[in-house]
Amino acid sequence: MSSAYVIGTHDTKGAELRHVAELLTAAGVAVTSVDVSTTDSPPSGDVSARDVAAHHPDGADAVLTGDRGSAVTAMALALARFLVSRDDVGGVLGLGGSGGTALVTPAMRALPVGVPKIMVSTVASGDVAPYVGAADIAMVHSVTDVAGLNRISRLVLGNAAHMLAGALTHPIPVVDDRPAVGLTMFGVTTPAVTAVTERLGDAVDALVFHATGTGGRAMEKLVDDGLISSVLDLTTTEIADLLVGGVMAAGEDRLDAIARTGVPYVGSVGALDMVNFGGPATVPARFAGRLFYEHNPQVTLMRTTPRENAGFGRFLARKLNTLTGPAVFLLPTGGVSALDAPGLPFHDPEADAALFEAVEAGVERPDVVRRVAANINDPGFADAAVAAWREVAAMGPVR
Repeated sequence: MSSAYVIGTHDTKGAELRHVAELLTAAGVAVTSVDVSTTDSPPSGDVSARDVAAHHPDGADAVLTGDRGSAVTAMALALARFLVSRDDVGGVLGLGGSGGTALVTPAMRALPVGVPKIMVSTVASGDVAPYVGAADIAMVHSVTDVAGLNRISRLVLGNAAHMLAGALTHPIPVVDDRPAVGLTMFGVTTPAVTAVTERLGDAVDALVFHATGTGGRAMEKLVDDGLISSVLDLTTTEIADLLVGGVMAAGEDRLDAIARTGVPYVGSVGALDMVNFGGPATVPARFAGRLFYEHNPQVTLMRTTPRENAGFGRFLARKLNTLTGPAVFLLPTGGVSALDAPGLPFHDPEADAALFEAVEAGVERPDVVRRVAANINDPGFADAAVAAWREVAAMGPVR
């Protein structure tokens, strides 16, 4: 039977955690209360802090050090390892301030997408990207501090408890048994991805991810979770932001999930002709004099240079060399985005050539990289991408 895991520091949030657990129990949900206190406090909850801390690679004493800063970081690691070791986690509800949020949310991120995750937090009204990452965590602002039960906290905590109870008592059935294919898309590669999904048809469940930094990470998390069986990563633009300093950057671990899992992979260089910033006033001064294009009032695009593109190519080649599964990487010689074509603002054959040549020079498997004489949004490129996907998908994953 699955259980609602209610997690927090019992030494400071005990009353609130017990209140939430009682509400869940009253709603007919089994509850496992988990203490993640980092002080030397008496055992509390169904799972004590020391029991959780014991899941740290170096044991409980590496967590319960008496130093709050290092203890929170170590307990976060221990909690993640604890949760993924359990086979009855139906959902998770955490309570905390900034420290508790930083402690509990990494463990939530370690759980598969689809497992309900609710974090009631004092910092949920600010920038929650560092806490949520690529996971499906619902952040609920506590409004008042999580420091006692009052007329406001009872409402907020009650709503959070009933959210989780509703998710656990009304599970969503998964009825689609088609293979799931992950695709990455940007506005300037939308025609390409649309054409590819049309060609794939109803035989697959096409999951399209907006390549805004979180999109690529979300796709790779689903790959790690075993929820995506092959990838058409046509838009790797997040790498440009990572290496140049844009606002839609992927992490350094981009493509690592593909390598870990060995899933069939088709990639390309979609939108690597641009770096993303906010409105024009947000562009760093060091880029003065560069070529810009206003995508909309909130998004300013900067054309990448041959030197930058060569760096993207080296990054991609290094990552492609780690792939163990079947892979094809396509280079559209007619341009890498809707803005990169003759007569359009970002058309720069020299910059594109630097990108293509760096990829080709760095990839060790000569059968992986292929040139396609088309712009990435041309029908011919979509045909080549689908043909390559059928080729690698037929081989299956290599683990």
